[in-house]
Amino acid sequence: MMITKKCGVLLLSLFGITANAQQDLKLQYAQPAEYWTEALPVGNGRLGAMVFGKTDEELIQLNEATLWSGGPVGKNINPTAFESLQPIRTALMAGDYAKAYQLTKNMQGSYSESYLPLGDLLLKQDFGNAAPASYHRELNLADGVSTTTFTINGVGYKREIFASAPGECIFIRLTASQAKKLSFSVAAKSQLNNHVAVTNGSLSLTGKAPSHVTPSYISYDAEPVVYKDDSGCKGMRFELIVKPIVKDGTVSADSNNLVIKDATEVLLLVSAATSFNGYDKCPDSDGKDEHKLVLDHLEKALGKTYDILLAEHRADFGKFFNRVSLVLNNGEQDKSNLTTDKRLEAYSAGEKDSGLESLFFQYGRYLLISSSRTKDAPANLQGIWNHHLRAPWSSNYTTNINVQMNYWPVEAANLSELFSPLNDLIHNLSVTGKETAKSYYHANGWITHHNSDIWAMSNPVGDFGKGDPMWANWWMGANWLSRHLWEHYQYTGNKEYLAEVYPILKGAAEFSLDWLQKDKDGYLVTMPSTSPENEYYYDGKKKGVITVASTMDMGIIKDLFSNTIAASKVLGTDKEFRKTLEDAYKKMYPFHIGSKGQLQEWYKDFEDVDPHHRHTSHLYALHPANIITPLNTPDLANAAKKTLELRGDDGTGWSLAWKVNMWARLLDGNHAYKIFRNQLRLTKEGGSGYKGGGSYPNLFDAHPPFQIDGNFAGTAGIIEMLMQSQNNEIHLLPALPDNWKDGEIKGIVARGNFTLDIAWKEGKLSAATVVANNDGICTLRANEPFKVEGVKAKAKKTAIGYTISFETKKGSTYKVLAL
Repeated sequence: MMITKKCGVLLLSLFGITANAQQDLKLQYAQPAEYWTEALPVGNGRLGAMVFGKTDEELIQLNEATLWSGGPVGKNINPTAFESLQPIRTALMAGDYAKAYQLTKNMQGSYSESYLPLGDLLLKQDFGNAAPASYHRELNLADGVSTTTFTINGVGYKREIFASAPGECIFIRLTASQAKKLSFSVAAKSQLNNHVAVTNGSLSLTGKAPSHVTPSYISYDAEPVVYKDDSGCKGMRFELIVKPIVKDGTVSADSNNLVIKDATEVLLLVSAATSFNGYDKCPDSDGKDEHKLVLDHLEKALGKTYDILLAEHRADFGKFFNRVSLVLNNGEQDKSNLTTDKRLEAYSAGEKDSGLESLFFQYGRYLLISSSRTKDAPANLQGIWNHHLRAPWSSNYTTNINVQMNYWPVEAANLSELFSPLNDLIHNLSVTGKETAKSYYHANGWITHHNSDIWAMSNPVGDFGKGDPMWANWWMGANWLSRHLWEHYQYTGNKEYLAEVYPILKGAAEFSLDWLQKDKDGYLVTMPSTSPENEYYYDGKKKGVITVASTMDMGIIKDLFSNTIAASKVLGTDKEFRKTLEDAYKKMYPFHIGSKGQLQEWYKDFEDVDPHHRHTSHLYALHPANIITPLNTPDLANAAKKTLELRGDDGTGWSLAWKVNMWARLLDGNHAYKIFRNQLRLTKEGGSGYKGGGSYPNLFDAHPPFQIDGNFAGTAGIIEMLMQSQNNEIHLLPALPDNWKDGEIKGIVARGNFTLDIAWKEGKLSAATVVANNDGICTLRANEPFKVEGVKAKAKKTAIGYTISFETKKGSTYKVLAL
């Protein structure tokens, strides 16, 4: 596959603000973490660690991105599923929604597998009950190093931890201000079946993952964690090795612990690997040699000094992170001397803190760099950080918004290479999904439903009829994921990549053509259909779930058809199929405006059971798609606005983040900002305090519980407020909130492969630069008149602001100035 590397040029600023002037980019605290959502994450895209910063018994919780339960998916797992399809459609045509609901249960399958914790490292240092002084712990987003410092009995102690991609390991350095003051033990444990040993001065933990783990929301399973697998296929092996490099002092073994005494400096090399060998290979009988992998990773680090390992890590991490900077209200009081939890508390109480807002923006980029660099294993519901044996929602790939939301910022935030793992998963799903389309629906093309995993599971979940179709049955996963393939082309302009993925786009469209049915008025509709995890009232107060032509379905399929048509035109291929899609598009059931002025969610103008439901799925056409826009479809845009008003400004963390993006698409920056502030409400585990959607003390998104998608979508939402490019143009400051009076963002990317710097003062554009990474046409839109130096065209006034279009040459820089 060909994932294009984005131009990483750091643009020269016209505005007198350098990348170094952006607000301090550290999370910092004056006490150790008590709860997991207070610990600090480091990751190299494959290995992840949560650092608690405890003094006498440090806890470092570990993950490996490919460590999942299970093995490759089976075929034809529900042989009788297809028999219920026509009876469901007949019931829906007759308005018998209850019967359709019951019959839909016949079309379910097995649950996905679960993402698993690797284990814990425990560093026990006996200080004789002496209390630490001058305690400080931090995570520097600019280089991915977590540092804990404290003083006990006049000795200063320092622990530095980072996960290196070039080094393939996690490195932990412990130092003291006085010689030979480091005496501690190192232990390892895991919730999985494992064996711990100390051999040749290294600590090792080996184990085997379960063959199946039932989701945590299932309570009826008497054996939710199963290790036995008679086939010898499922249940991958894993290994962890900790190798100490000690200056002064001694290393010995005590039981299954490493014991280090009287050292001046200690470097722990932490290496881990699994036997995962691809989505279609048995991880046990046909798995990789995890022991060899672990030793190979260690070998790369051995012989290198800490300074060299750190320099290699910083160079690698910086080439991604340093591409983008954001400064908001630079003249505002700097609060970076405060701890992050105290800043969140004050912000939640209504105080201004633009530095915290830009910190949150960069945190999303930091987390994506740290969790999305492993083949076949994109960032899951928790990125790569999970400490639960049965994680919430299996920490899987939830495809009715969540895994897609993880990758909303990947292109615009100038991290295009990090799309590669999601690209892998989509390719894998197009294979397994082809079998599911045939066996379940006797249809062409490929499909995936609302859950998947590292094995590219594509069937509907629900345990063969035990699940509620409200969430277990949904048919649009392949179509939504296909949008990301098209977007990667839009941002890079890589036609070779588009030619490679076109068959996948086409396959999703082929399934949709077979899935669409004619209703009584001759419109093409989906039948059955759902609006994810939501329900409606009909015939008074009867609750319904299964419907015809949910607005989300129609929006997703229209979007897929449009993108596939556009792709075929770019490639100059498949004219006959293109014509088929164009004809089908014209016959599809149209969007409707309901009695309250809202965009109708259902086939009929049904009342919502939960008017403030967390999913706003019927606005897919507004965001992430661009079928509905204030410029091109103002009536539908107003209906979308009414829908958001009815849904309200509260919600789960990720739901708030989606609303930020949608309000930005409606060009209402103040409303987007209002909801963004809600997303940064401090949520705490334990004790009293706010428990709803917001952010934990470590800035992890709180559904609650933790879901990382809200972090990524929050970053994307800030970009949507400052720049949009979905309408074949670049809109500068489309939804700038009043609270961001002055600022500058540098290095973001627009469709068409343009890299942008944008600066504003007093709430208006002051200047911008556009670097063209390809030849092409650039159309700029701004709210006030502007000019482009060296371009003869003048700004034209339109219904929304002013526009200029001009030809660009690859590698050229274009300066934009406000008039």
